[in-house]
Amino acid sequence: MAQWEKLQNLDSPFQDLLHQLYTNSLLPVDIRQYLAVWIEDQNWQEAAMGNDDSKANMLFFHFLDQLSYECGRCSQDPECLLLQHNLRKFYRDIQALPQGPTQLTAMVFNLLLEEKRILIQAQRAQLEQGEPALEAPVESQQQHEIESRILELRAMMEKLVKSISQLKDQQDVFCFRYNIQKLARTPSLDPHQTRQQQLLQETLNELDKRRKEVLDTSKALLGRLTTLIDLLLPQLEEWKVQQQKACIGAPLDGGLELFQLEKWFTNGAKLLFHLRQLLKELKELSRMVSYQDDPLTKGVDLREAQVTELLQRLLHRAFVVETQPCMPQTPHRPLILRTGNKFTVQTRLLVRLQEGNESLTAEVSIDRNPPQSQGFRKFNIWTSKQKTLTPEKGQSQGLVWDFGYLTLVEQRSGGSGKGSNKGLLGVTEELHIISVTVKYTYQGLKQELKTDTLPVVIISNMNQLSIAWASVLWFNLLSTNPQNQQFFSSPPKAPWSLLGPALSWQFFSYVGRGLDRDQLSMLKDKLFGKNCRNESALLSWADFTKRESPPGKLPFWTWLDKILDLIHDHLKDLWKDGRIMGFVSRSQERRLLKKTISGTFLLRFSETSEGGITCSWVEHQDDDKVLICSVQPFTKEVLQSLPLTKIIHHYQLLTEENIPENPLRFLYPRIPRDEAFGCYYEDKDNLQERRKYLKHKLIVVSNRQADELQQPLEPNLEPEVESSGLYPELAAGPELGLEPLLEARLDLGPPLEPTQSLPKPNLGPELTLDPILEPISQLVLEPEPELPHDLRHLNTEEMEIFRNSTKIEEIMPNGDPLLADQNTVDEAHVFYPSHFYIDGPLIPSDY
Repeated sequence: MAQWEKLQNLDSPFQDLLHQLYTNSLLPVDIRQYLAVWIEDQNWQEAAMGNDDSKANMLFFHFLDQLSYECGRCSQDPECLLLQHNLRKFYRDIQALPQGPTQLTAMVFNLLLEEKRILIQAQRAQLEQGEPALEAPVESQQQHEIESRILELRAMMEKLVKSISQLKDQQDVFCFRYNIQKLARTPSLDPHQTRQQQLLQETLNELDKRRKEVLDTSKALLGRLTTLIDLLLPQLEEWKVQQQKACIGAPLDGGLELFQLEKWFTNGAKLLFHLRQLLKELKELSRMVSYQDDPLTKGVDLREAQVTELLQRLLHRAFVVETQPCMPQTPHRPLILRTGNKFTVQTRLLVRLQEGNESLTAEVSIDRNPPQSQGFRKFNIWTSKQKTLTPEKGQSQGLVWDFGYLTLVEQRSGGSGKGSNKGLLGVTEELHIISVTVKYTYQGLKQELKTDTLPVVIISNMNQLSIAWASVLWFNLLSTNPQNQQFFSSPPKAPWSLLGPALSWQFFSYVGRGLDRDQLSMLKDKLFGKNCRNESALLSWADFTKRESPPGKLPFWTWLDKILDLIHDHLKDLWKDGRIMGFVSRSQERRLLKKTISGTFLLRFSETSEGGITCSWVEHQDDDKVLICSVQPFTKEVLQSLPLTKIIHHYQLLTEENIPENPLRFLYPRIPRDEAFGCYYEDKDNLQERRKYLKHKLIVVSNRQADELQQPLEPNLEPEVESSGLYPELAAGPELGLEPLLEARLDLGPPLEPTQSLPKPNLGPELTLDPILEPISQLVLEPEPELPHDLRHLNTEEMEIFRNSTKIEEIMPNGDPLLADQNTVDEAHVFYPSHFYIDGPLIPSDY
């Protein structure tokens, strides 16, 4: 984390210290914030405390160039007028400083030093209060070593530059004395001539000594640079692993950021390129003056080859995929591409060095080395495959190539229409790799760089998205080779220790809250059985995606993914706030509810339906028996029309006397219903509409028959109730579900008509009773309420079967006649598909 970013996260007392620091400073605080990255990237300590003013002068002019460049950028944006004014003013102010560069470097160095002191004070205050110092995390030992190594290498580089400068001076002295000696025509026995020859030999000996020292210094510097690269590359691999896990939903947890790697790689490359230039200067010195056993003759060539090899190694690894391939419509599921749909991929060269007049062009391709397997599909990239980076963009945003409008099309096989997949692997198990290459040139070094994305799954229909994501999840969780395109020819098994957290990541990244230990335990029991207590238990790929669980129902992943979509589309707030227990088995549900008071309920996901949530509550009977009731699961089709919070708020259960009551009183363990869900209620009245119509509500009602409570209970098993319906006036029949009900525009029965027994209410001059009134409850007085709705239009005066003197039980002692494909054995287990109305008793649920 950058120093200025840490300062912005401090508490108010320390923010006040920061404001006081910049109140009397020549550097405006807005410029300090705008140029934070550039300012903190410079070596102000060396420029301010060194004996050589040249470093301060160089940094001063660099600062002026940076101010001029940023001022030019701000001139193009009218909203940056104030910032542009401050940049120009500061540009003029520092040029008017009496001591110029030395005063500027000392000022900035002291400001940065004071900022660090404020950070240290804030950290100490947090430690005294027993709070973790989240705003300024302590760097790891390895990261601290990298920073120290870079500072040390800079000092060694300055020492080498100074030594080469002295070597040049020594070589100039030798050349001067050699030329003087060469012009002398005096005899060799002349004492003066002898003295000049001795002096020339001493100069040559000193020159040879300095050459050896410079070569040894360059060798030591190269060794330290090699160690730096060895420290940087594991950090890059750690970031790649972090990125791979983040693609499947893992939280970042404050891991290493890419801009920090870019800073380290750029500093390392600068040092290597600088050393390469110094070695060229030594080579030129050797060419100008050479003698027998000259150490520069062979030593410089060897060092230069080693530096070039190290640079090539660094550049090759520094070219990375910053953003993995992803379609804009599915940002939560990268690495899945659909033919004909646009997708994006972004690459970055962490070595931020570019020639001032050299544009860099990157090219994208797919499956450069495809596996030689039968039926492996081949694809072409239709849109532009190239992206050019100009020096201006490279300087402002880094060496980034953003491919934003790529499209894939499948190659035809045998010239007969679309390609076909008849190989051993399914479409969603085929893995494809996208590659990006760029021809990089800097200071005469030319190299082609290549980087590969993580394997992607290419689908042709969005119905394949779910199983394709399962493939992406399985590969990135278990593969040890990120380029293994034959992974699913023999997929490894997943231990629960890896699979459990990965399932929690899916919920954390998509719906805002992961799974707790109890929820993961339920999923583990569903996958491995209740008797499995081994954390290293293994699950096969087929059991995860293909085996039906339970038998005859949905595969595990399909069931779980449907629940994810249900939460995201309709239950996200309830899930994030912990109102949904969700993953709890029926046996665990009974154990939890039977210990609570009547009316306590919980929300859990159905284990057999395709994306359904049900509500279960407990009722304690007078004979001390416990009844666990469950409503038929609500799916997305229901929740699209009626939110779950409204269902819970207005849910009604008809008692023996047909008196409706809401049995849902307390959310488990004992939170009053309206306290738990009140903040989600959205009953808003439209005054204009209320003047036209009477308000109505669509509610869910369950029907309890009179003899239900006298039904015998099975031993050791509380019977569950799982049937529901609307009021009879709101339903078209016992088998009418929500969809036909909505299509029929909610036939609520005959319109209200004022009668003598029901006086017309005085609702004011603006309220009229029209035939289109929509009643909120049973307001109509009808002559035969015991008749079914669809028979009330009949004339029953001469129909003795409906007289009060004749009982229906005497005519049909065995109950209702059987329907087609119905038998008496299965009658107790009939399940009605309607969410709103049934005409039978509440029965034990299969859900």
